[in-house]
Amino acid sequence: MNYAIIAAGEGSRLAKEGFTLPKPMVSLHGEMLIDRLIGIFMRNNAEKIMVIVNEESPLLEMHLMGLAENLPVQIVKKSTPSSLHSVYELFKSDPELSEVCLTTTDTVFREEEFSAFITEFEENKTLEGQMAVTAFIDDESPLYVAVDDDDRIAAFTDDNSTDTPFVSGGIYCLRRKAIETVNVAVENGVSRMRNFQRQLVADGLYLKAYPFTKIVDVDHVSDIQTAELFLSGEVVY
Repeated sequence: MNYAIIAAGEGSRLAKEGFTLPKPMVSLHGEMLIDRLIGIFMRNNAEKIMVIVNEESPLLEMHLMGLAENLPVQIVKKSTPSSLHSVYELFKSDPELSEVCLTTTDTVFREEEFSAFITEFEENKTLEGQMAVTAFIDDESPLYVAVDDDDRIAAFTDDNSTDTPFVSGGIYCLRRKAIETVNVAVENGVSRMRNFQRQLVADGLYLKAYPFTKIVDVDHVSDIQTAELFLSGEVVY
């Protein structure tokens, strides 16, 4: 499996709250977010791990260069205006990419759930995309995910107009058609990840939702403790 990590954000909310390192270098129980993701990917048969960093994160770039000496980490260095543009640059770095699991750097989940998620995607070759969803809403601007009785994704909405329990968890498994849609979307002026996902539905791609019990986003300093409690098995509301 190929993996990709969006690590090009500025982490502006964390910076305003006094955290001076790039967001991917936030530590949970002594392990950086970026290192945790790479470790999980390696334990889930990573052939290649592409990471995009911005041009203002030399510490993060140096850290990743060190990892790349012994691990299949490939670094794309480019400042981008949005997460979707970061995905575009990642995928552009490998024109032959046909299957990938993509995540943002601040997405915290349980490893055993992630492994089951990857296994499900790898075994179901009919899927053109599989998205992690959760009923645990931890986002300031959640993207709601409507599904049918078979968990096929029917819609992505900014409000819960479909009365769905699920929101997007920020982990995406994509095959060739969905990967190609990134290029088309960006070149047609689409600038948000959620609008790209809507385009996948509009194009009729076969997308399924895969429920995780909880996925925690680290956007604020207070989220660090929340994520650590979650990983320790304590109840997080």
